[in-house]
Amino acid sequence: MTQFEPVVLEHKPDWVLVVGDVNSTIACALVSVKLRVKVAHVEAGLRSRDKQMPEEINRILTDSISDLLFTTSQDADENLAREGIPAERVRFVGNVMIDSLLEHLKIAEGSTVRTDLGIDGKDYAVLTLHRPSNVDDKATFSGILDALLTVAEKLPIIFPVHPRTKAKIEEFGFADAIAKSNIRLIDPLGYIDFMRLYSGAKLVLTDSGGLQEETTVLGIPCLTLRHNTERPVTIELGTNVLVGTDPQNIREAAAEILNLRSEISNHKIPPFWDGKTAGRICDELTKF
Repeated sequence: MTQFEPVVLEHKPDWVLVVGDVNSTIACALVSVKLRVKVAHVEAGLRSRDKQMPEEINRILTDSISDLLFTTSQDADENLAREGIPAERVRFVGNVMIDSLLEHLKIAEGSTVRTDLGIDGKDYAVLTLHRPSNVDDKATFSGILDALLTVAEKLPIIFPVHPRTKAKIEEFGFADAIAKSNIRLIDPLGYIDFMRLYSGAKLVLTDSGGLQEETTVLGIPCLTLRHNTERPVTIELGTNVLVGTDPQNIREAAAEILNLRSEISNHKIPPFWDGKTAGRICDELTKF
């Protein structure tokens, strides 16, 4: 907040657009509102119904003080209506994450990450795991890992390890079991390399939010290792399955995908996830 306030005072914008649900989202929105600058929230209305997630608090607070709310899906519109947000402040425009995905897919073809890892043309899974609720509790992390070790018997799992998760692997004594398995730990990847990696996967396992959306558009089966999601449209229309952290649920869901089908054939891409959301946002801002 202290760093952003001088920027707003210097440039005197008519609008400030804040994106997503991180701490800087609510921080910049608060600064703007207090300086009487209009705020537009991109990715508004997402709700997990879990206030133990810091992001959920950020979403609710940012939406409550924003002048214009740009939503990614129609369930987000419904969430805002239930919270008493007037419809005239809400615009259903689609998903800017998919704009970025579709814009960079071709560029990502130039990445050598699959070749470097020796997996080009082969079946593999990709894992991301970083949420405190999953990795900070030894019992929960152990259960997830047990399930992953079973999945890894069927195909290799490439695991770009978040620093937080890496520290917990060492602290809990999981490193030896992972080293003896078909789970391959690698350093975190940049956006383009990571896109190239997961876009070729047979299966993605994650506790992330954005990957639920990106895998839906690409038709890649995704198992979300959480008990809730703020992106239910990826389950209703897409390729996402909410499996929680129970080891047996993870094993069974992975086995169904790996044994019975290489892709989820009946998935649909949600409305307006077409790579043109940024243009719609600009159009709505000029109308407003």
